[in-house]
Amino acid sequence: QVQLVESGGGLVQAGGSLRLSCAASMSISTINLMGWYRQAPGKQRELVATITNGGVTNYANAMNGRFTISKHNAENTVYLQMNSLKPDDTAVYYCNAVGSYDSGQQFNSWGQGTQVTVSS
Repeated sequence: QVQLVESGGGLVQAGGSLRLSCAASMSISTINLMGWYRQAPGKQRELVATITNGGVTNYANAMNGRFTISKHNAENTVYLQMNSLKPDDTAVYYCNAVGSYDSGQQFNSWGQGTQVTVSS
């Protein structure tokens, strides 16, 4: 199964920026959809942003232009640039990949998550 490894989380002050990375164990150019989700303590996991293999992006309304998802196919990495961070952005951020192998078997894989903490 495709492995996803997130990095780039940490502690930042409100108004600051972070860039998260998600490295995949297979060519992301063949993955139909990749995305970032987050889960705050006591809350359900929610969508942050997604990007298709064709580069079409989608964002949750709450991101309001502050976050940008991108991908580098040659590096098999998806990024999430987060600007103007707020304490409400504090959560564990997870990378997700949805697609199918050459065999036709479908997958929906998650990374282990990376903690983002925004202090006020």
